[in-house]
Amino acid sequence: MPQSAVFVPHFHWDREWYEPFQVFRHRLVTALDTVLDTADAHPEFRFTVDGQMAAVEDYLEMRPENRDRLAALVAEGRLAVGPWLILLDEFLCSGETIVRNLRMGWAAAERLGGAMPIGYLPDMFGHVAQMPQILARAGFAHAALWRGVPGTVDGHAFRWQAPDGSEVRTEFLFDGYDNGLDVLLVPEDIRRALADYAEMTAGRWGGDPLLAMAGTDHSAPDPRLTEWLRRASSDERPITLATLDEYLRGHVRDEPTAVVTGELRSHVRGNILPGVLSVRLGLKQRMAAAERTVDHAERAGALWSGRDDAPFLELAWHKIIESTAHDSVVGSGTDETCDQVDARLAEAAQAARAVRDAALAEPAAAVPGDAHLVGNTLPFARTAHIEVDVAAPAEGGALAATAADGSLHPVQLISQAPTVLSDEVMDASQVERVLRRIHRRELFGRQIDSYELTPGRLVFHLAEVPTSGPFDLLILRRQVAEAAAAHPGEWQVLTLEEARATALVPVHVPASGLASVRVTPAEQAPEYAPGSGFTPATAAGRALANGLVDVEVRADGTVDVTGADGTVLRGLGRLVDGGDRGDSYNYGPPAGDVLVEEPAEVAVEVLEDGPLRARTRITRVYHWPAALTEDRDVRSAQTVATPVETVVELRAGEPFVRISLSFLNRSADHRLRFHAPLPEPVAGSASAGQFAVTPRGLTAEGGWGEHPLPTYPAGQFVTAGPVTVLVDHSAEYEVVGDGTELAVTLLRAVGSISVNIHPYRDEPAASEIPAPGAQDLGLRIAHRLAVLPSAGGWQAAGAVGAAELFRNDVLVARGTAPAGGALPPDTEGIRVDGPDVLVSAVRRVAAADGGTGTEVRLTAMSDTGARARVTGAFTEAATVDLLGRPLSAQPADGALDLTLSGWEIRTVVLR
Repeated sequence: MPQSAVFVPHFHWDREWYEPFQVFRHRLVTALDTVLDTADAHPEFRFTVDGQMAAVEDYLEMRPENRDRLAALVAEGRLAVGPWLILLDEFLCSGETIVRNLRMGWAAAERLGGAMPIGYLPDMFGHVAQMPQILARAGFAHAALWRGVPGTVDGHAFRWQAPDGSEVRTEFLFDGYDNGLDVLLVPEDIRRALADYAEMTAGRWGGDPLLAMAGTDHSAPDPRLTEWLRRASSDERPITLATLDEYLRGHVRDEPTAVVTGELRSHVRGNILPGVLSVRLGLKQRMAAAERTVDHAERAGALWSGRDDAPFLELAWHKIIESTAHDSVVGSGTDETCDQVDARLAEAAQAARAVRDAALAEPAAAVPGDAHLVGNTLPFARTAHIEVDVAAPAEGGALAATAADGSLHPVQLISQAPTVLSDEVMDASQVERVLRRIHRRELFGRQIDSYELTPGRLVFHLAEVPTSGPFDLLILRRQVAEAAAAHPGEWQVLTLEEARATALVPVHVPASGLASVRVTPAEQAPEYAPGSGFTPATAAGRALANGLVDVEVRADGTVDVTGADGTVLRGLGRLVDGGDRGDSYNYGPPAGDVLVEEPAEVAVEVLEDGPLRARTRITRVYHWPAALTEDRDVRSAQTVATPVETVVELRAGEPFVRISLSFLNRSADHRLRFHAPLPEPVAGSASAGQFAVTPRGLTAEGGWGEHPLPTYPAGQFVTAGPVTVLVDHSAEYEVVGDGTELAVTLLRAVGSISVNIHPYRDEPAASEIPAPGAQDLGLRIAHRLAVLPSAGGWQAAGAVGAAELFRNDVLVARGTAPAGGALPPDTEGIRVDGPDVLVSAVRRVAAADGGTGTEVRLTAMSDTGARARVTGAFTEAATVDLLGRPLSAQPADGALDLTLSGWEIRTVVLR
């Protein structure tokens, strides 16, 4: 039995949840005012600010006059702040976002006097496999957490290892982050209650003092706490007040022997609430879009721009990280809370988009206005297919794409636009008013190339890029006024656009580089030379092919896919819709569930037949129950006819099939999943995300009163047997049917934050507050994924690189130099060669000497490690830790060879 106890006063602060941010901030200000006043009155008082600087920043915006008081307490060691900016949901953001969260939180805490060097993760709904490495590579030796720890841990601490072998000593908050509160219920009886608790938990503490976390959600400890504990302390069991940092680095002595490797998703000692992975789909999609946009903006700025847009990028990252809070992006808040998260993510993406577009505009200034610039943010070369607006070919003619080296490439015509934009008849007295539509030279979003003014007729000819020389609006006004006066009566005003077309154009772009292309009319389309390796994508009837993948649409609307190695997947894309009587935290099947698996109607239509892209649309009409009945345990007999459109797409040169699904959701209380049948039963699965590919079995470890549903997160792809599904946002999946099918959740529609009585969870996760927005009623649900078949699994298929190609489109901008000029030569930026090497960041950073460098973060995405070669315009390379602190440096004449151990994250700064 522990002979002493350490109480850690703290609070846990959900920034937004069942109330929106500003309501909770009002409570935060009151709580931290109380903390400061208590610290002033009791010199022995200590306080831990929940491991997140967001609470401090939010407070100081309202109480800037208290900054010095806070800083003084930090300097004295009585107030522990940081290291995170916010307590995040680790599975619903990228690994790079986790690193930026830690870096921004650490920097903010340093500005206040110093960060708590503890990986405090008290209330996350499970933990990612690479978190120990992230903490260790930031210099941390300790972590502290609650949820997800497996039943094999029987002490109060364990050694937590990442897949690469990195390790942190981890304090297991086995009774939650509020375990000390029960001891404090009766202040006059704390000594006896503490003795009882020490006896009940004696087997966990070994020779270490008992840790009593004295705090909970959204409230400061009672100002009388120090007095209560002083009276309760005794020679037999002395009580100490400490910060969490002081307890972990000053009071514990026993070295834990239990070792846990990888992610923590056990239900044994706490609910991990896995349903948050799939509720409020839109938030997950907008998080991924914002992360992708700021990543592209950083890379474009570092590679192609001389601008310093660091403040905008900092703003974008801050808003993304705020939104990762474990009650924000998860979607477990009220509708107004989720609306705010949605708006914050939109604002982050907007700021990043502005930086990205400005960075691309700089090299676009060297590209003629009748051509396009293409930027590749990935550190390996790629052939991309871009959609551009171009002059349409003459009837019977074709289009050709010319690259900077003069080579010609075929172009796929997608559509042609009408040439007559307006045809109006009016009195001569009204013609002058038409000129008000013209802004300098712009009319209807185009540029006036020329005009014809004849008696009774004014014709505008518009173009994307004018070629007829200067245009003077003042001269036109005078001419129109004179002509209208000279020729009264009826006039025709005709606005014509040059014949325009949307074309799909192949462009080869170097690693982290730029290329340009010009599309022009041609008498006939160029053909690829024999031996070029080009095989066209085709679609005819119910079949699609591109030489690497064959697709056949079945009568029920599913597809058979044959991969490059002959792997055959049959019946891919079966949709299964069932009821959901759960809440934002946990899926819950109704007792009288009805599964809808077969469509009532199926229609198939070829949209594009190649040669660069082949697309077929499958429309399946399902009759889904409208909602659950009033007792919440039976699906309604009333059904809603719901057409689901599935577009199956093959692109020339791609070894995977792209699949887009969309439908208008008119049903409530249901879960829809996309099924991929497996040729043979599997014993497990794995998914990529947060710097790792994490293996999982078919079951989950249960306990605590939460049903161990084996639904898992996927950030980049999920793989089971020969099937790898690429995803473009955090998704939920499960291997079902005793290992025979992979199911990816497309929609989970529910109407409450939490429900009091839940079939899969004993205790409520929150109050039973309505959240009608979580039903997604009346919204168009759209998903984009891809399927990569390979008998050898995800590594043999090159899934790491394929996922990067799938998730990251090239950047395209029209040139702004005078039309008709020569195309600038292609350029290459930072290039990384090496199998299974993920590059998660390329960005400009400030150097200690006042200069700048380019930070590159690489991860070996395999058990065996990887050799990576980095090339570019640099003469020095420094290895830094995840907080940016230098570890070593070496000269590098444009090339750096790295040997990465299995799953190692390495950060280098190139100068």
